[in-house]
Amino acid sequence: MESIKNIIVSIQFNVTEIEVGELISEGRDIYFKFYTDFIAKGLEISPLKLKLNNEIQKADTKPFDGLFGVFADSLPDGWGALLLDRSLTAKGIDTSKITMLDRLAFVGSNGAGALKYKPAIHDEKQIQFEFELDNIAKAANQMLAGTDLEILDELYILGGSSGGARPKILIGYNNQTKHIMGSDNELPIGYEHWLIKFPSSMDRPDIANIEYAYYKMALDAGIEMSESKLFKGKSGKSYFGTKRFDRMGNKRLHMHSAAGMMHDNFRLSNLDYGNIMDCAFRLERDVRAYEKILRLAAFNVFAHNRDDHSKNIGFLMDENGQWKVTPAYDLTFSSSGHGMHSTMVNGESANPSKEHLMELAHYFNIKNASQIIEHVQSVIYNWKAYAKQCNVSADSRNKIEKVIGKKHR
Repeated sequence: MESIKNIIVSIQFNVTEIEVGELISEGRDIYFKFYTDFIAKGLEISPLKLKLNNEIQKADTKPFDGLFGVFADSLPDGWGALLLDRSLTAKGIDTSKITMLDRLAFVGSNGAGALKYKPAIHDEKQIQFEFELDNIAKAANQMLAGTDLEILDELYILGGSSGGARPKILIGYNNQTKHIMGSDNELPIGYEHWLIKFPSSMDRPDIANIEYAYYKMALDAGIEMSESKLFKGKSGKSYFGTKRFDRMGNKRLHMHSAAGMMHDNFRLSNLDYGNIMDCAFRLERDVRAYEKILRLAAFNVFAHNRDDHSKNIGFLMDENGQWKVTPAYDLTFSSSGHGMHSTMVNGESANPSKEHLMELAHYFNIKNASQIIEHVQSVIYNWKAYAKQCNVSADSRNKIEKVIGKKHR
């Protein structure tokens, strides 16, 4: 296929699609320029790294291969990127020759958040197989194992725009009828945008139940999360699902990860929760933003969620240009790939403690820090009760207790 040289970026919150600007590729360089009409609206889609002006702007090559972070956030990673590359390879396309603008064209109007890209490369293939969760879970594991799949295109349609390492699909869900349908940009009345995750071969068999127990704990710890539930396959197996917070019915919110906002390579990050606190305050312009991030940091420390990298923390902007921290997501028991917290707590990543959290809070002058931290601790102390409520296996309950119990001594 011939590489795309320019992409028109637009944003759509409600019915009206607003053109934002244009990306142009010249050789190995990518340039971006806002349209004058969009500048007049005063909407800062990436206030830290992309200036809202008439200049032609160019991002550094790293960390997003020449893209500004706000556009890189639209690209699938992990599972979604694997699906796209396998789908292209099956069609005889050399993925090494696919550019960043090509990848944005494959995203088109199907990315997370409110940004859209033209020209869009669409796959017109429709979902032709039985939409059953156990079937998708089986196909996802075959995919991860490198097996050729007859339903590869269908998996790509269902999850090709998603991020994160674990297999997942984007769906429309009707809470009244319990019916699941393939997600589309415009869902019928009564349906909402949800995401369902599937375990990888490296996960514990009850990973969905574990994540659901963490969701329950996080809510009781005062952390905002999007509505979540366990979906059941015909076999009775559970799959963790959560309502998408970048969609409100068929309306959209602009989503920007902390990694994209601060141009952080989340796989090789040296960010501290202090950096994220500062970013959150600059966007929300409210001291309560400090408390949100402190509460999240405390939860991740005491619940042993070490996969707390900057792509797993984000921000939302509405049509009026108002920013807020996203509801928390991807909260579960995790030791991360390197065994340390992906985001440091006051400079400590190996074994952050209450003392590190208090030092961080003191720097930002958070008055009620001790109460926040102790509240989070008290909730996580009751891990076994949450685990039993959510049908976590005895083996998983005990193994997680051994790890998080040490943090309360």
